[in-house]
Amino acid sequence: MRVLGVDYGKKRVGLAISDGLGLTARPLEVVPRRNAVQRIAQVRDELPFSLVVIGLPTGLSGSEGESAAAARELGREIAEELDVRTVFVDERFTSRMAESALLEAGLKRQARKETIDSVAAAIILQTYLDHAGNPDDVEDVESPDSV
Repeated sequence: MRVLGVDYGKKRVGLAISDGLGLTARPLEVVPRRNAVQRIAQVRDELPFSLVVIGLPTGLSGSEGESAAAARELGREIAEELDVRTVFVDERFTSRMAESALLEAGLKRQARKETIDSVAAAIILQTYLDHAGNPDDVEDVESPDSV
């Protein structure tokens, strides 16, 4: 079953999807934050997935601030609205990695701006897929079943 990756942002949310075997991630799209949960529900109808991996923005020391709290809130909304399990993955440096990849690919500034969040979501998702066997790398969020 597929896994959905999410890169939280105050204005935009990047989405990525895994292949059916859960081995590789690819960027999907960028959606406005206000429509994110609704669009994720539509994506699930088009490309069924069993898990949502959300990037957790933390400081260099691992401390959590307002952005992390907002990402956790988005995770709760997704879990409750879609009745799907969500997990968080440390997303430090994913935007920089995405920017570097897009620069290397030769994308112009506007094209990078339009796609960077979905590429960051793919990096977050690939990180999860690569380390899914190590529970220290991910943090479960309570699913609606366990509440």
